[in-house]
Amino acid sequence: MKRTLALLLAAATLTLSLGVCAADAPAKPEAQSAAVHVAPPKDEKSVTHGSVTINSKRIDYTATAGTIILKNKAGKPTGSMFYVAYVKDGVRDPSTRPIAFLYNGGPGSSSVWLHMGAFGPVRVISGDAHHTPPAPYNVVNNNDSLLDVSDLVFIDAMGTGFSRIIGKDQGGVGTPKDFYGVNADGKSFSQFIYDYVSRNDRWNSPKYLIGESYGTTRSAVLVNDLQQGQGMDFNGVVLMSSILNFETDSFNPGNDLPYISFLPSYAAVACYHKVTQCPADLPAYLQQVKNFARGEYASALMLGSSLPVAEKAQIVQKLAQYTGLKPSYIEKADLRVSLFQFMAELQRGKDLVTGRLDGRYSGYAADQLAEYAENDPQSDAITGAYTAAFNRYVRQTSA
Repeated sequence: MKRTLALLLAAATLTLSLGVCAADAPAKPEAQSAAVHVAPPKDEKSVTHGSVTINSKRIDYTATAGTIILKNKAGKPTGSMFYVAYVKDGVRDPSTRPIAFLYNGGPGSSSVWLHMGAFGPVRVISGDAHHTPPAPYNVVNNNDSLLDVSDLVFIDAMGTGFSRIIGKDQGGVGTPKDFYGVNADGKSFSQFIYDYVSRNDRWNSPKYLIGESYGTTRSAVLVNDLQQGQGMDFNGVVLMSSILNFETDSFNPGNDLPYISFLPSYAAVACYHKVTQCPADLPAYLQQVKNFARGEYASALMLGSSLPVAEKAQIVQKLAQYTGLKPSYIEKADLRVSLFQFMAELQRGKDLVTGRLDGRYSGYAADQLAEYAENDPQSDAITGAYTAAFNRYVRQTSA
């Protein structure tokens, strides 16, 4: 009975030690099964046709949703990079037609935002400064698409969208270190663009890179890799929400640059939410804030603890006037309010958190005592709409 129970437990849990199994007269070892060979994935693509109307002019295009397999120097697959390309129909000479490669940043974001929210032929309908209601969602013709002036290739960074690492279990040799890092990330995009340009006869086309946020950092690495390593020159690089100097966004001790550069945005957002009195001439008002930030405020921060008490009190009052925050809060912050502190504090009296990527958005503050905002209401408001709309669009349109 005891022996039978031990064998049953061993079979059920597979956790008994070899010694215990030996004491209970182990069964004969089974022959190891031969390793299963997994064929690596291949390039795939789905081609469809559509049209977009831009400035009252119809443009017919060919859309390709697909993947390009990235390989190491030994020719072994490491990753599958997903893209959606839109190419204008009827162009006989590719050298007369520009092509742009587009991607968002993060790092860790797919290209859905530039694709479905900015420059692709269709645009997701989402709430403007308020939460987008649940499904169903819709897409509409995008009059602001760049397809009238350039072919477009939207690329998903590895691990985002439908781009995937091809590891041993998938028949490849890819690992996270092959893609996750400034240089590794740039290298993967470099290989993708080189392969795409070569396979689609676009070497003589005017070429552009369009990156957003961390995508601007990627572009700096990428354009150098392609020009120096592959001899591929570019006609232009577009930097959207540029972050080439991370000190401008790092609220760290000893670094006062972000406090200075963010102040005009604080003032504009406070004005929008009517926390401060918004003047009739907003541009002139914000220029005034910029002058203060680069002048009196910057000087006060550099003086540090040697700033005279009377001058500090004046700076506190001006900061309160521009940001809508309480003077006591600004004084306790030693004149330095970080972005996530501002998001949490601006509308605390209404139990609201202010948006980060778009300050017009507001959301309920789950923790009303939190010093820092724990979420971005703007991202919360539109992510569901973009995720659902893109999945429906790419799966049905490209099927």
